[in-house]
Amino acid sequence: MSSKLRIIVTGLVGLYPVGGVAWDYLQYVIGLAQLGHDVYYHEDTWSWPYHPLNKTYTSEGNYSAQYIRDFFNHYAPELLERWHYLHLHSTSFGMNQAEFDEVARTADVFLNVSGACIIPDNLSSRCVKIFLDTDPGYNQLMLSERFDWSENVERWCTQVAAHDQHFTYAENIYSTKCIIPKVDFEWKTTRMPVVMDLWEQVARVEPPQMEAWTTVMTWNAFKGKLVYKGVEYKSKGSEFEKVLSLPQHTSVPLKVAVGGVNAPLARLANAGWNVVDGPTVTLTPESYQKFIANSRGELSSAKHVYVAMSSGWFSCRSACYLAGARPVVVQDTGFTEVFPVGEGLLTFKTQEEAVAAIYNVEANYTLHAKTARDIAYEYFDSEKVLRNFIEKVNH
Repeated sequence: MSSKLRIIVTGLVGLYPVGGVAWDYLQYVIGLAQLGHDVYYHEDTWSWPYHPLNKTYTSEGNYSAQYIRDFFNHYAPELLERWHYLHLHSTSFGMNQAEFDEVARTADVFLNVSGACIIPDNLSSRCVKIFLDTDPGYNQLMLSERFDWSENVERWCTQVAAHDQHFTYAENIYSTKCIIPKVDFEWKTTRMPVVMDLWEQVARVEPPQMEAWTTVMTWNAFKGKLVYKGVEYKSKGSEFEKVLSLPQHTSVPLKVAVGGVNAPLARLANAGWNVVDGPTVTLTPESYQKFIANSRGELSSAKHVYVAMSSGWFSCRSACYLAGARPVVVQDTGFTEVFPVGEGLLTFKTQEEAVAAIYNVEANYTLHAKTARDIAYEYFDSEKVLRNFIEKVNH
């Protein structure tokens, strides 16, 4: 491959037009472009997009398209002509179909982040198609067990297999502690890229002493039971239960921005959490950054499947908190084998450990904030992460 690649990056920004999702996928586009590659964003999920203001799925594509356009206009105007949102596999927004077809025909890399998009028909035969697993454990169990409660599961498994290379956020996938099934794929490890200069403004201002520790989360249980070798692996809610009474054991305010269905909002509030609506308070990329900027740090559990399988997964959201010089206290998924912990980034397995970690940070906040930003530079800087990623693609 040449040093300058034509890369198509996919994502779910049109499907879920909220701040955190936009940062998850579009930092790939900006980061790869900053490395000098010829990069395009493409989205074709064949699904009705969610409209966060109306809180419903819609057959219209205009809101989603405008959302993507606004992101590039604000954060990367040089990429404003380089996105294609194919709504319901029929209506093009951004680039027209003929323009995108020409990009597909000449692409070197098709990077299917989260494996969410349909592989375009007219990709060049020499284009390397990459499936990037951002939900480790869940995806491998789906590939292994093919649960009949999952709609179109066979078609999805066939689509995953149609990629040339498979990457994962399960950084421990080859560790003896990790019990995620490999399902006959040769997994290469990678992690979330953060475009550090886009978080500099957040990092520059330390939050006031009594701001809340926060997180943004989707409570949802899976659509069915994730059972493997007789064990059920669960989503995030079951792990958050372990720290539910945390506000009663610490003097710092705690806030949770929750999205999804069946979240026990009243129970969270009764336990002392300041509960806000996730999609509303982090609606735009700007408001998502503002939410992090107004946070003292992040406190969060992880999905049970990530923890129980010792995946080594690390949250895209937590990487953004670190980039904004906000200390992070999160449940250990086995990533302590990969990242330095104890300063700026602290882990817990129990509620008592979470309380101790918060006190540890507050006792020397400036040091922990600086170390948080240093960790982001060392481990999540898009320049390093994506350069490493491209090297792995080539070998």
